[in-house]
Amino acid sequence: MLTWCLLVGAAFLAGGLNAIAGGGTFLTFPALVFTGTTPLAANATSTVALWPGSVASAWGYRSVMNEERGSLVPLILVSLGGGLAGALLALATPSDAFETIVPFLVLFAAVLFTVGDRLRAWLSSLGETPRWVVLAAQVPISLYGGYLGGGIGLLMLAALTLLGGGRDLHRLNGVKSVLGLAINLTATVVFIASGLVEWPKALAMAVASTIGGYVAARFALRFDPRVVKRFVVVLGWVMTVAFFVKTFAPG
Repeated sequence: MLTWCLLVGAAFLAGGLNAIAGGGTFLTFPALVFTGTTPLAANATSTVALWPGSVASAWGYRSVMNEERGSLVPLILVSLGGGLAGALLALATPSDAFETIVPFLVLFAAVLFTVGDRLRAWLSSLGETPRWVVLAAQVPISLYGGYLGGGIGLLMLAALTLLGGGRDLHRLNGVKSVLGLAINLTATVVFIASGLVEWPKALAMAVASTIGGYVAARFALRFDPRVVKRFVVVLGWVMTVAFFVKTFAPG
């Protein structure tokens, strides 16, 4: 019972975090690993569990599809392909090697969350950039997103800032949500086909994360995103240390 409470609680909070600032993977993936799920199965289960929330988030920004049609179509295609390739790469990685790589991926996501806003601000100061540069940047982002995915929202926001054109953060968030949905769509299909998804956990966590995202969206204006992001940064570094200790500590 304690295990289920931990998983459902982590998924509920993850849905809320993703709706406000991102970083929900910092909760769902470690919760699954630390309750006995292998890292590869935890990656698959976490991806599937959080996908309904990404659908809801993208739906909320559906008007962006018309406003950004010229930018979105090639970016969506790249995101679909990258998410597919990243998920296949994760499955091709031997389980013991994947377990060794995970702490470094979590570390990368933690660093990304720590410097993400400063990176985005710096990129925005560079002015408008040719769209092919943004398209090229989306290739490794979507590959990483399909492989593990922690922090891809910040990566995409940083890259999309290069589009310029007077786009505000709300509009960029809309594009980011649609691209995140595309990445996770193909990754979810691959992970489901792999048979690695632990369905009872995935379904319970999917319901909890969707409710958490809905609740957070309803009360989003009452939250200070900067405070939430600071919380995610601290959480990311705590999880990084925990994974390094779990993976490399003697005994």
